[in-house]
Amino acid sequence: MEEGVVTLKIHLQPRASRDGIDGLMEDALKVRVTSPPREGRANKALRKFLAERLGLSPSQVEIIAGQHSRKKLLRISGISKEDMERTLGVDLPPL
Repeated sequence: MEEGVVTLKIHLQPRASRDGIDGLMEDALKVRVTSPPREGRANKALRKFLAERLGLSPSQVEIIAGQHSRKKLLRISGISKEDMERTLGVDLPPL
């Protein structure tokens, strides 16, 4: 794994009442966004939400698998796994 790059499994819940993180769901981080899953809006909202929470730019949060699925694989650059866990307040499972 590259230093400063984290690969993260996400379970996305679009059309939620509010944006947020609900901890772990099986082996993925469950993230809620208010945006609908149309025309990439939920994906864009996910990238923006995580970037803001982690103090990164949205371009540092890349969806590498699962563009059209609730289960996604993200590549996040510019942060260590330990810093991400501390910031999000959750222990991330190994990939």
